[in-house]
Amino acid sequence: MIKHSPYALGATLYMPATRPDILDMVSGEKIQGLRSLVLCLEDAVAATDVQQALNNLQHLLEAIEARGGRPSGGPILFIRPRDSRMAALLNEWPLMRHVDGFVVPKLCLSNLCEWQQAVTCDDLMLMPTLETPEVFDPGAMVELRSALLEHLPGRIIALRIGGNDLMGSLGLRRSPMMTLYSTPMGYVIPMLCGIMGSAGFALTAPVFEQLNAPQLLEQELALDIAHGLVGKTAIHPGQIAVIHRALQVSLEDFNSARQIQSDTAPAVFKFNDAMCEPATHGKWAQMIIERAHWQGVSPEMTRSIDPFWRQPAMG
Repeated sequence: MIKHSPYALGATLYMPATRPDILDMVSGEKIQGLRSLVLCLEDAVAATDVQQALNNLQHLLEAIEARGGRPSGGPILFIRPRDSRMAALLNEWPLMRHVDGFVVPKLCLSNLCEWQQAVTCDDLMLMPTLETPEVFDPGAMVELRSALLEHLPGRIIALRIGGNDLMGSLGLRRSPMMTLYSTPMGYVIPMLCGIMGSAGFALTAPVFEQLNAPQLLEQELALDIAHGLVGKTAIHPGQIAVIHRALQVSLEDFNSARQIQSDTAPAVFKFNDAMCEPATHGKWAQMIIERAHWQGVSPEMTRSIDPFWRQPAMG
């Protein structure tokens, strides 16, 4: 059951479940403004440390229980199991009621039913990651879309695009001088937005792995938003504020959306020097209003943004 809007995710911070300070993270005491958090038991944890990570997670849940639950202002909390067998184990833990859902690693058509059988608790949302070589095949993604709609209706808050794993499957790594949209991801991301987005699935943007390139991150975020992506994975707390600023809605877009959604809006009208057509732009307006509700409105975000950022990505 979806308990949160995908627009509430914002910058999703990943951290290994072995860390000793995860209670402070989960309670929102350590990183101000953190809106969603994933405790990873998969790639971020060595095989030799898995039991330690599970023990640490158990202690975390016990500490949350002792506090009477998580604070209402804390981040949305996800667990990333190593596989469906671990998910099935965690699904049976009574204290998993303090967790919002699972990130499903490496979801594909062949393992979807395993995950469906593993996570039987309806209160646990799912955030599958699309990161296997099948993602490059539009036909496979159409099949996966149909299977998700059939087997996991109402369970998926968003689909994650695993950019680094997808690049790795090609033996590539992004250049620190360009955005992901100048790589093969410039084909994958629009394709997934079309196939999955047209079925109503929200998608979140791949991680930006450069830690000292804020302008490039801003460029990539502008392209993420232009493709309709609702959030972005963060690998460092320093990226969170940048991502959240980018996710804010410009005052111009917010006012346009309100005009389009007005009960008295004509069939076609001019606003902000652009044609507005509620029949065509209604869904856009609805998404802008929802994003503004969760991420806010920034008067400074006007259409004076560098036009280069508004160009379509090259395949």
